[in-house]
Amino acid sequence: MKDPGTLLQFPCRIPIKAMGRQEKDFRNTVVEIVARHTQPVSEELVTEQRSSAGNFVSVTITVNATSREQLDRIYQDLTECKKVLMAL
Repeated sequence: MKDPGTLLQFPCRIPIKAMGRQEKDFRNTVVEIVARHTQPVSEELVTEQRSSAGNFVSVTITVNATSREQLDRIYQDLTECKKVLMAL
């Protein structure tokens, strides 16, 4: 079903990216936040990229989104997390 407020047609696969400081548990934190709103997150759907200096990291999780509301809740929780500097 196409959401009238977006170009997305649900359900759809969409990458969610969170960026933060390189910390021991950043990846797990992001996975836990996203998993609250989706099915359990499979490790093959998670990628991690470190900055060239190694101070920052981005974690991308490809999810099967079922609605715009679900995506909004994921992004809201990510941006409320103090460890997450930016979510895309």
